[in-house]
This record gives sequence, structure tokens and C-alpha cells, in this order.
Amino acid sequence: MPAMTFSVPQMDCPAEEQLIRLALADLPEVRHLAFDLPQRRLLIACEGDGQRILPALHRLNLGAVLLAADDGPAPATATPADPAPQRAALRLVLGINATLFVAELAAGLLARSLGLVADALDMLADAFVYGLSLYAVGRAVARQRQIARLSGYLQLGLALPGLVEVLRRFLGLEAAPDFALMVGMSLIALAGNVATLLILQPQRRGPVHLQASWIFTTSDVLVNISIIVAGVLVLLTASPIPDLLVGGAVFCLVAVNAGRILRLAARPTPPG
Repeated sequence: MPAMTFSVPQMDCPAEEQLIRLALADLPEVRHLAFDLPQRRLLIACEGDGQRILPALHRLNLGAVLLAADDGPAPATATPADPAPQRAALRLVLGINATLFVAELAAGLLARSLGLVADALDMLADAFVYGLSLYAVGRAVARQRQIARLSGYLQLGLALPGLVEVLRRFLGLEAAPDFALMVGMSLIALAGNVATLLILQPQRRGPVHLQASWIFTTSDVLVNISIIVAGVLVLLTASPIPDLLVGGAVFCLVAVNAGRILRLAARPTPPG
């Protein structure tokens, strides 16, 4: 059975993984998928020449490139690891993330920082996508499309009001956010995300959901650092614009991901 290896540079979270699964679910020649999120690699075992696979991946705009196509046995399924350490790590990580979401949202509202609010809502959007993606596993393609559509609308429901608020504040030139609260909360969130990385370190080569949690948290660390830099610029310039730029960028990222999901969910099933 031919095995095709793809590089997918923008595949870095379970949202992209489920987009790929959904895009390829209509192709009966696809027999097995193996994801390597840290390396951004996808291995597909298929019947026939697999000519329809690459165009289906290209429609996702994730930068997919075919690296190799070899005839050989289908990829072997890994032996399941002991789930107890994985569950323990996930419970602790979810507890940290839930606490950070509540704290960051509250601090963002008190500090009038859209950067903090956007980061908190981005964490919530990730949780929506991840939970809905897990629920979709093993279900019919039509049901998967319904769930993907719902997750896209949820993300848009978070992103669009945020972008409107960014524009309103930008045009209104409101007072700069509270520097101390903005940077202080970002430092706490940064510490929480670093702790999460340490917790996930033993599991980062484990199942896909743990790999995805590692990548999510790494991205969150970069956002935390961006908000800290924006806070310093707010202090130096006495302007809210650095905070608005960071908040707008995060809201735009959520909106782009939502649009990608909705476009795929709306795509008609190709003929067999």
C-alpha cells in the first residue's frame, strides 16, 4: 500500500489536524493517517496513486508539500501508552489553563487591556475547537462537518466583537491601559504556561492531544511575551495603541482560523 509523506508547515494544533481529517474523509482511497504535530508531518497510507490527496490538502491553505511517496506496508499503529500519567498531566494542565483564563479575562477588563482579553478568549476558542474535535472523532462525515461549522461560529462569535472593540477604542483614542496590571498578569500567565510546558515535557512525544497541548502552550508563551512588550511600550508612550495592536492581532488570528474551518465545513462532498 503506497505511503505518502507530507510536510504541513501550518499544522500546529488539533484544529488543523481535524481540518485535514475532515478534508480527506470524502476520499475512500485514504486508508490511514498518522500525524506528527511537532515536526509538522503527515503520513498517509492510501490505495491507488492518491492523486486527489494533494489537491484536497492544498485547499486548506496550510502549505502542504509532498515529501515522499513509497510503496510499502501501511504505517503501524503504535502500542498504547499507559494512560494514567497522560490523564494526570492533562488534569493539571487544564486546571492551570482554566485558572489563567478566568484571571486573565478579569485582569484584562480591570486594566482595560484588549491584549489580555484577546489572549484569554483565544485560550477559550482553543478549548472550544479541541473539545468539539474530540467529540467528532469516529463520527460520520456529515456530523463532523456540523461540528466543525459550530466550532467556526463559536470562534467568530469571540473574534468579531473583539475586533469591533479594538476599532472603537482606536478611533476613540481612550486612555492607556493600566501598565502594572497588564504586565503583572502577563508575567503570571507566562509563569503558568512555562509550568505547563514542564508538566507536558515527559508527554510531548505522546498522543496527538498531548503534542497539541505542548504546541498550544508554546504559542501562548509567545503571546504572553508580546503583551509584556506592548505593556512596556504603553508605559513609554502613554498610548493605548501598542495594546490595541496586540489585541487586534490575536483577534484576527482567531477570526482567520474560524473562516478556514467554515470554508471547509461548507465545501460540498466531491464525487467518488
